[in-house]
Amino acid sequence: MAECGASGSGSSGDSLDKSITLPPDEIFRNLENAKRFAIDIGGSLTKLAYYSTVQHKVAKVRSFDHSGKDTEQDHEPPYEISVQEEVTARLHFVKFENTYIEACLDFIKDHLVNTETKVIQATGGGAYKFKDLIEEKLQLKVDKEDVMTCLIKGCNFVLKNIPHEAFVYQKDSDPEFRFQTNHPNIFPYLLVNIGSGVSIVKKFDELLHLASRGQHTNVDMLVQDIYGGAHETLGLSGNLIASSFGKSATADQEFSKEDMAKSLLHMISNDIGQLACLYARLHCLDRVYFGGFFIRGHPVTMRTITYSINFFSKGEVQALFLRHEGYLGAIGAFLKGAEQDNPNQYSWGENYAGSSGLMSSSPELCPTQRARSGTFDLLEMDRLERPLVNLPLLLDPSSYVPDTVDLTDDALARKYWLTCFEEALDGVVKRAVASQPGSVDAAERAEKFRQKYWNKLQTLRHQPFAYGTLTVRSLLDTREHCLNEFNFPDPYSKVKQKDNGVALKCFQRVVSALDALDWEERQLALVKGLLAGNVFDWGAKAVSDVLESDPQFGFEEAKKKLQERPWLVDSYGKWLQRLKGPPHKCALIFADNSGVDVILGVFPFVRELLSRGTEVILACNSGPALNDVTYSESLIVAERIAAMDPVIHSALREERLLLVQTGSSSPCLDLSRLDKGLAVLVREHGADLVVIEGMGRAVHTNYHAALCCESLKLAVIKNSWLAERLGGQLFSVIFKYEVPAE
Repeated sequence: MAECGASGSGSSGDSLDKSITLPPDEIFRNLENAKRFAIDIGGSLTKLAYYSTVQHKVAKVRSFDHSGKDTEQDHEPPYEISVQEEVTARLHFVKFENTYIEACLDFIKDHLVNTETKVIQATGGGAYKFKDLIEEKLQLKVDKEDVMTCLIKGCNFVLKNIPHEAFVYQKDSDPEFRFQTNHPNIFPYLLVNIGSGVSIVKKFDELLHLASRGQHTNVDMLVQDIYGGAHETLGLSGNLIASSFGKSATADQEFSKEDMAKSLLHMISNDIGQLACLYARLHCLDRVYFGGFFIRGHPVTMRTITYSINFFSKGEVQALFLRHEGYLGAIGAFLKGAEQDNPNQYSWGENYAGSSGLMSSSPELCPTQRARSGTFDLLEMDRLERPLVNLPLLLDPSSYVPDTVDLTDDALARKYWLTCFEEALDGVVKRAVASQPGSVDAAERAEKFRQKYWNKLQTLRHQPFAYGTLTVRSLLDTREHCLNEFNFPDPYSKVKQKDNGVALKCFQRVVSALDALDWEERQLALVKGLLAGNVFDWGAKAVSDVLESDPQFGFEEAKKKLQERPWLVDSYGKWLQRLKGPPHKCALIFADNSGVDVILGVFPFVRELLSRGTEVILACNSGPALNDVTYSESLIVAERIAAMDPVIHSALREERLLLVQTGSSSPCLDLSRLDKGLAVLVREHGADLVVIEGMGRAVHTNYHAALCCESLKLAVIKNSWLAERLGGQLFSVIFKYEVPAE
């Protein structure tokens, strides 16, 4: 991949502030805390990578210290909440045209404060060309890295850490990007990097724009031009190109620039596709990833390469493109320079709040979006506290898709959910401000959150594929990322604290009533309790409206809201029959909401399983999302319940009840990215039952998830539009018990 394009370079002569559409501190974010750098400079684009430490607020919970007190006060909350500063690691990637390199280096130089290195890893042809400029501006020694090694390292990194990184291009689809679920084993694959070295024109974007308006059939000679139609004997369709520029060689006429550009683009793309296909067949590979400046999400290029690969391989090789293909070299160079810290031992997650997302180069795209995406592009990756792995109980991890509905595909659903999230924004802002009554700038920060999230929603209206497959889960996760961006780590912390306190006071009464029932009645009552508890979801507008208008609405009232049997999905009879058989060895339960849900719904169900002789692993979110119970909250709740209940007390002491974190901070659940410690426990204890509760975890995600053990997916539908779509009504019940095929 020769980096020899003749694009312009050097200083633009203007200050950075005047030459771009975003404020510089929104491009080079957290630069004052940058520790290490890497840079990849091609013939046209510069890609900068840096690692920074990010300070952000986190909500911590802990039990009150009652030493020296006779009894706990009845009105006292079950635990105290404190907001603390925490430091985490973040990777920043910024892509910009070489035109801006000097202005950007000046800005970086002026804001470097805490860098820990005297070296900058550099790759790409420009690492030689701009070596002196970089060393002069940044006072860092340029350490050159091999281009191909960096590209491969970068590709491995994005495929492992960004679930919807790769996509296929489908010409007649709307939208045309179809994202692939990453295979747990990313190897083997072929990477074809097509840099600006393949072009010999100075204004490559102009060529692409011309090509988008051209008709190659006016210039190229087709099979039908020679044979009058298809060549059936050879199996050649009539519209196949027989000779690129064939008509221009035989006709004495002028051809339009647009048609010539389209023909040239087809010729180059077809050649690249054929070469890539030959290499893939030579090495028995069925996946080829394409990247580089030549691609950049341009529809005609991707369409032609896809067609070429499909044609020459007879459909046996798949052409794949990458959302972040432009960053591969910079990511690889950074990883090379950080090998002593072993960054690959961690899992990383895309921070949607700080990433600009994939922008189509389609000429139909509105001019402001085109200008922005063509100037600066951003990607941020946050280091996660613990490694994430597949749930060992997935039947086929390579075909597992967490999300039930692809909003990229379903235009009607997409329109509904984007509007739904827009309309909920005022309530989220209000809740965020209320969660920090002592903060003087909470309202100002909440307004910034509103603006950022609103802008993300508008981007997704025009570019639904910007962050991969668009789903309800990705909309929820983007909102959580934006809240964290403006230091609202847990807007529902006080609500959860209050709800947990109220529910704990009811626990003994609820289990006493359950214990008084005969066995069969108790099983139905336990399931109804699980479902009634699941009604208490502050993320559902139909519920939050009730909870805010009627403070007396409680567990018994929620039971009356439930759909009568038969439920919308009703496998209860099958579940009851299973309970009459031998006990399960170990149940893995993914909990949903705090308060009534986990305390009066989940824990009585857990208690019954324990009494049957089943071990239980109770998995809760690692970090906050809406009013979902977190791992740290569950520890305190379990401790308080154990003080009241001998079954829970002995199970905790004997480690027959284990509390564990999921590794997630989402209202939904991705079973391919779970805390490694949870996966280890599942294997060690031989879990043979998985229980997933809640609309986010069991309906928006995992409704179709196939497991290699028994599973129970249950939820109350608290959204009237979704209920109607599923053929039910508000508060319809999903109770789905599944047994894997023998």
